[in-house]
Amino acid sequence: MATLLAAAVASVGGAERLGQVEMARAVEKAIESGEHLAAQAGTGTGKSLAYLVPAIRHAVEKQTTVVVSTATIALQRQLVDRDLPRLAEALGPLLGTELKFAILKGRRNYLCLHRVQTGAPEEEDGPGLFDPQQLSTLGRQVKRLNEWAEETRTGDRDELVPGVNEQAWRQVAVTAQECLGAQRCPQGTECFAELARAEAGEAHIVVTNHALLAIDALEEFQVLPEHDVVIVDEAHELVDRVTSVATGDLSAAGVETAARRCGRLMEEAVADRLKESAEGLGVLLEDLPQGRMDVLPSALGNTLAAVRDAAHACVTAIGPEKKDSDPGDMAARKAARSSLEELHETTVRMLEAFQPEMAQRFDVVWLEQPFVQDGRPKRPPTLHVAPIGVGALLRSTLFERRTAILTSATLTLGGSFEPLARQWGLPPLDEGGSRDAKTAAEGLGRTATQKGEETQVVWSGLDAGSPFDHPKAGILYVARHLPQPGRDGLADAYLTEITELIEAAGGRTLGLFSSMRAARRAADELKDHLSHPLLCQGEDSTSLLVKQFAEDERTCLFGTLSLWQGVDVPGPSLQLVIMDRIPFPRPDDPVSSARSRAVAARGGNGFMSVAATHAALLLAQGAGRLLRSMDDRGVVAVLDPRLATARYGGFLKNSLPPFWATTDPGVVRGALRRLDSAASEATASEEAT
Repeated sequence: MATLLAAAVASVGGAERLGQVEMARAVEKAIESGEHLAAQAGTGTGKSLAYLVPAIRHAVEKQTTVVVSTATIALQRQLVDRDLPRLAEALGPLLGTELKFAILKGRRNYLCLHRVQTGAPEEEDGPGLFDPQQLSTLGRQVKRLNEWAEETRTGDRDELVPGVNEQAWRQVAVTAQECLGAQRCPQGTECFAELARAEAGEAHIVVTNHALLAIDALEEFQVLPEHDVVIVDEAHELVDRVTSVATGDLSAAGVETAARRCGRLMEEAVADRLKESAEGLGVLLEDLPQGRMDVLPSALGNTLAAVRDAAHACVTAIGPEKKDSDPGDMAARKAARSSLEELHETTVRMLEAFQPEMAQRFDVVWLEQPFVQDGRPKRPPTLHVAPIGVGALLRSTLFERRTAILTSATLTLGGSFEPLARQWGLPPLDEGGSRDAKTAAEGLGRTATQKGEETQVVWSGLDAGSPFDHPKAGILYVARHLPQPGRDGLADAYLTEITELIEAAGGRTLGLFSSMRAARRAADELKDHLSHPLLCQGEDSTSLLVKQFAEDERTCLFGTLSLWQGVDVPGPSLQLVIMDRIPFPRPDDPVSSARSRAVAARGGNGFMSVAATHAALLLAQGAGRLLRSMDDRGVVAVLDPRLATARYGGFLKNSLPPFWATTDPGVVRGALRRLDSAASEATASEEAT
């Protein structure tokens, strides 16, 4: 392992680090023993190589496949385009074989050649469908997609730059349920999704995403190739991604689409019954209040039952698939059946969600009313159903079936792996992994399989540390003197504080706000008062804004949660990270509030287990934007005084890197001025030479 790791590090032009070596040994041990591993490794540790090298060795020696799952496209591309090609070249001679690797995504991410030829079924996409400008845009994008279909070698949506909107992509892509299958499809031998699956089936390392990992766990059919080890990078995102995949949606427009898809395939009266149920659903949802539903209104219950029964009647009317059908007819039937079965499953799930006692429920249901822009609704009223917890699902489909390595720069919250481990469905470490994980409240949820005897789940945690000397490289400043944040947005005192901090830093600031409203208000208020350029998320694509921010040292960039993990700007362009408030979930967030209530119902602390854990994770991710290289220096400024005064403040601070801490405004402004001066001198020296 030492020889392989040294060769791997040399291949990417890096330097071997103690934490990297320690993590590689721990991953190797986990793979050999079958004991799961949670490994935290800070930025600059080289964690990708630390898990790839033992994974490659295992896959080659055992002639098996290891799956690596990521949360972001950026990390997928880093692995497939940079790390794995170099490792294949460096480790192949040492292992005596050619390393094979592949990337695999859900079928929906690949262009469907059959759909390109036959066209998409009729769809209803809401008010925008009748907007001539949007129709013109859609037509141009679909034309571009058809031209791209003639030249692409992979059909992978992410390789289309610039991309197209979701409405256009739906015209050329299908879900797994809509797919005819390689044997029946006229383009089956050329199918991009099938070619990707075939390549993955022969690979030692398969790179995928958390969404496909969740689909593989949730669906009855196998999506990923057979594998005995899965590595979950960016594991702090796992619960949210699995929850998203396991969430069902229901709207009148969706029911109407299903009815239209099946209208030509059965007697008109049967399809009309589904259309009528859609109309009833639409009228009813418009009059219901937005938010979480703890009790099912009788009228809604009757309407959901009507949709359920009408969808089932349509499925029966379509009948079984006919193997000798025309491919076009078969595609229409598959699309219709897919819509109807999803509709039936979602309505059944919503009706069943209310049956158990409150404390025993698996799912939460809520209504989202339309967002209105320029006097027009951007989407119809929509019912959602989501799992209250995914720990039981992860336990039964992941931890009981294969060895899992979970890694990220942020896994310990409050100084412990336990908060995230409970959400994953892992048992407490202090009991040696012998306790049934489903007794952890955050792990509640329906298991994918029912077993008479539970499999013991054993895991260990490793903090591989960070190469950064945090107390010397960074300052954590908490603005204790400010008033507590209110519900009415940023107070004037906060805007004054932000202005003074930015001026002291000479620009060089990333402002991370808890809402887009707060980010925009701060940008609007400060643009005319700051002596440095200020960009705000939404003014252009995020990638272009980040590029401009990185290239101009004195530029500031304001944004919201989606920026917190997407910014990697080493050097003097980023020396100050400002966070306006502790990022607790909204009190009316249906999933978080349901999870908090479930924890409390079992005697736990719902606030600490859900809201504080959520906030700690986002704070740590935000603070992690500051130090991206060994030469970086700077300040993380949290303007919310509760971080210093509230009882839960210690838990949150223990989730952050161990920066030197202060609440003194004068001290932090002086430090920022010195950093600005040093950076300016360094830049001037570089320009002179």
